[in-house]
This record gives sequence, C-alpha cells and structure tokens, in this order.
Amino acid sequence: MTTVTSAMPESTSVLMFSSGGFDRFLMHLGFDVKYVRNFTDVDDKIIARASKQGEDPLVLSDRFCKEFHSDMEALQCLPATVEPRVTTHMVSIIKLIEQIVDKGYGYVLENGDVYFSVDKYVEEHGTYGSLSGRDFDENRAGERVAVDERKHNPADFALWKSAKQDEPAWKSPWGLGRPGWHIECSAMSAEHLGSCFDIHGGGMDLIFPHHENEIAQSCAACPQSRVNYWLHNGFVTVDTQKMSKSLGNFFTIREVLERYHPTAIRLFLLGTHYRSPINYSNYQLEKASDRAYYIYQTLEDSAQSISTDANGDSPISTEGKACIERLQGLFKCSMADDLLTPAVIAALSEPLKVMNDLLHTKQGRKDKSRLTYLKALQTEVKQILEVLGLFPNSLPQVLNEMKVKALRRANLTSADVDIQLKERAEARSSKDYAKSDIIRDRLASLGIAVMDTPQGTIWRPCIPTDMS
Repeated sequence: MTTVTSAMPESTSVLMFSSGGFDRFLMHLGFDVKYVRNFTDVDDKIIARASKQGEDPLVLSDRFCKEFHSDMEALQCLPATVEPRVTTHMVSIIKLIEQIVDKGYGYVLENGDVYFSVDKYVEEHGTYGSLSGRDFDENRAGERVAVDERKHNPADFALWKSAKQDEPAWKSPWGLGRPGWHIECSAMSAEHLGSCFDIHGGGMDLIFPHHENEIAQSCAACPQSRVNYWLHNGFVTVDTQKMSKSLGNFFTIREVLERYHPTAIRLFLLGTHYRSPINYSNYQLEKASDRAYYIYQTLEDSAQSISTDANGDSPISTEGKACIERLQGLFKCSMADDLLTPAVIAALSEPLKVMNDLLHTKQGRKDKSRLTYLKALQTEVKQILEVLGLFPNSLPQVLNEMKVKALRRANLTSADVDIQLKERAEARSSKDYAKSDIIRDRLASLGIAVMDTPQGTIWRPCIPTDMS
C-alpha cells in the first residue's frame, strides 16, 4: 500500500498514529498535518487497577498520561496537535450514541445499558467486517466482546454502560453510566477531524473488534463517514516470544532507557517495518546502539573537517553526484512505499562509507572535491535523519551520552576504563603485547572498543564480543 501519493490533499488529518517519522515525513512533503492522539482515561482495566491500589481512577490515568508524554519526548516523537480524553468528551460521546439509537442502530436495556445492533447494521449496509476480512458468521461471543444474554446478537457491543457501585459515572439520557470502549474513538475523531479523514492508526490487535466497530457505529450515525487509510503496527516480541506480563518478559520504555540511548532505541524501532512484528533483544539493541554511534561519529568528524579544512570547493565528480541522487531517490521512494524505514536506514550505508573514506583514507583526503562532497553528503544524511526523528540537537552531546550508557551496561566508570587503558599503554611500552591484547579483549567483551589513532588511544562503545 502506498500511503503518500500526489493525489493526496494538501491537508492531511491523522488519528492516533506516529510511526517511523510518518508525521515528520508528511510535513517534509509540505502537507499541513493535524495529528490527533486520544487517551482512554477511564475503562474497566483502569477502574480495576485503581480500586486495587486504593486510588481515584482519573488520578491514576492522568499520571500514566504524563508518564507516556515523558517517554515519547525522550524518543523524539512529535507531540500531537490535539490530545482528547474520554472524560472531557462526554457531551460528544452521548450525542453520537443518541444519533445511533435514533436511527435504529442501537437499543436500550431496562437497566440503562445501550448496545449497538450488528444485525441492523448488516441489514442496512450489507456488510460487517470489511476491514478485518471476517465473515459475519465468524464472529463469536467472547472474542473481546463481552458475553451478555440480554444482547440481541452475541456480536452486539456496548455503547453505554450503566453505572456500577464505586465506579466513575456521568449523566446521560439513559441514566448514570460511562461509555463503551469503541464509541469514544468515533466521537473524538469526528469532533476533531470530521466524519471523513485520511489516516487512522493502531495496533494489529485493534483491527477486530475495535476498529470494525468504530467503522460500523460511525457509518450508522453518519453514512458519509470514511477513513482513507488504515495503518496497523505489529506486535513486540521478546526473543521471538510475544511480550506479555504472564510470560514475565514484560518491560517498559523507561526501563530500556536506563540502559540504552533514546536515539538507539528509535533507530532499533525504525529498523523493522511498522506492520511487522518487532523482536526485542539486548543484542538487537546493541546493534542499533553501535550503528547510531557510527552515524553520529561520522557526522561529527565530517563537521569538524569541514570547519577546519582550508581546501577549495571543487565540483563534485559525476560518481559523487550519482551517490547523492541514489540516496535521495531511495529515501523518497522507500518512505512513500508504506513507510519502508528499514530500506531508508540501509540506504545510508553507502554515503556514510563514502564520508569515512573522504575523512580517513589517503585517497579520500586527496580528492579535490572532498570538502564539497562532504558538505553535500552531510546535508543529505542530516535531512533524512531529521525526517526520521533521529538527528540530535548536539552531536558531541549525544556521543558522550551514548558512551555513558555503554559504561553503565558494562558496569564500569570512566575512571575504570582510564586505568585499564593506562595499564595497556604501559604493557605496550614494555612490549608485553600479550597483556595489551588481554586488556583490549576484556574491554571489548564488555562493549568498550579500544582504538589506537595518530592522536592517541581512544575508546568508543561497541557490540560486546560476548554477544557476537
């Protein structure tokens, strides 16, 4: 599926989706993006957890919303244009339910529960399940749709739930209660994006029943309701097993950020297409961290060389122009082809290698167009990283932060490394190369790569050799 074409309008509306620099890419193309990210701040799970902790459900959800913002900011995700919450949109939700009931697509039970009639929707619209590709007869009670013998059809879902003791509740034409899970999204998207908008995102697990029910109830209330593109991301697995609390392999972004730099985590995420399952492992994070450090060090070395090089600006060779054009073409085509970010990241390999050749090889330093070529490559690579949300405010700062993270993973301090480098230097001075190699290899096994340069011995993070 191609998500960005010349036929798209100049203004793009997006609901709940920010994958792989997508919002940045649309803005890079010149679209006026309205990005809506909604929060379900009251539901069964929130109420149950708050009750267990002896906490007000709305206080609990507000705290987690703030924690979410903190994590997204650390990962350099752009903020949403609007962030509606269920509890602040009760008027819109109740109005939408009234429209559905008035048109005969909803029915009210004696206790005040309101349900959506799937049978009525199929009768009028001829289909239910077009997004997921499920036949109507495949739908079974209990598949994420609560079993309730009072329902006309087991597939019917709640629009409004009557109030229960010690639960948050709001006034409605049907009595005190709160919204069902699906109706809130339709109401908030309609209020902030209108009945028709461009892109709706979410996890693969939301295709059925959540997004199917969104479509049904939105079309029931407004027949013209339409989403042009549905984008669904794959699951996170841990060492090929699906992440879950029951398996004990569950962790938070905050916990990963303690060990790895945010840009490394973001690069790791972009290395897998958003629709595919993403397999988390320490080794994959180490690989992403190593690659990120290489990218930033190359850009920093290039910036330093450009600022100090006194050579003239000779025109770039035909071969050099072709390299830049290939990068530009691969970037645009890959991002426009359903956000193929892994291909974009792979496309950076050639220009980064060329930059390092121009910086560090004898032949590269003799290239008459070296400075012009470096500037052009630096500009192109930087622009791509900015669109992907991977370009830091300060290259020296991010390189230093990544070294600090590497030391933490190795359970070392900077002083510890300095002591071992001093011991190694003394061993080399006394021609005890065996001891020198032992120290180097020991550090490498911990993710510390030692390099001897004309300017002296330095170190940088690397993939621990124990993981190779």
